[in-house]
Amino acid sequence: MPRKFIKRFMPDHELIKRQKALKIFGNVLYNPNLWCLNRRSAAGAFAVGLFMAFVPLPSQMIMSAGLAIACGVNLPLSVALVWVSNPITMPVLFYFAYKIGAWVMHVPPQPFHFELSWDFIIAQMSTIGPPFLLGCLICGVASAILGYFGIKALWRYSVVRSWQKRRIRLGRLLHK
Repeated sequence: MPRKFIKRFMPDHELIKRQKALKIFGNVLYNPNLWCLNRRSAAGAFAVGLFMAFVPLPSQMIMSAGLAIACGVNLPLSVALVWVSNPITMPVLFYFAYKIGAWVMHVPPQPFHFELSWDFIIAQMSTIGPPFLLGCLICGVASAILGYFGIKALWRYSVVRSWQKRRIRLGRLLHK
């Protein structure tokens, strides 16, 4: 069942409550709905976490926590899913988002070279910024929708399958 699989990878909610960065949310973190794991909260957490993974800001986890609290979905799962865009996958995901944005805006992709400076970032945001941000929005919304409905379908499939197995076991017991 997805619940058992997901629970195995979820961080302890007491550990999350003690995080200094999440203290800004105050007593809201003690809402038990943020910690329960059911089909609705897991699907919503996937949508929140996958959407926030495409937000090109360094505070993705805090924003994901805020959105999870506002939507009343599983907090640890939504925060953990932000790590889909980690330092290893981020260049690939954001380059793909840029390519999608450039394609939608009918803008030819610009050649890219990287420098670690504010001047470079500001100059690049004026040229590649609009297609990049549009691509991030499109990829974030698409991944949120796919994650939401994918988890709902997987959860339903898992429940139907467990009921079928239970029915088969019960039939075997009754026919003995």
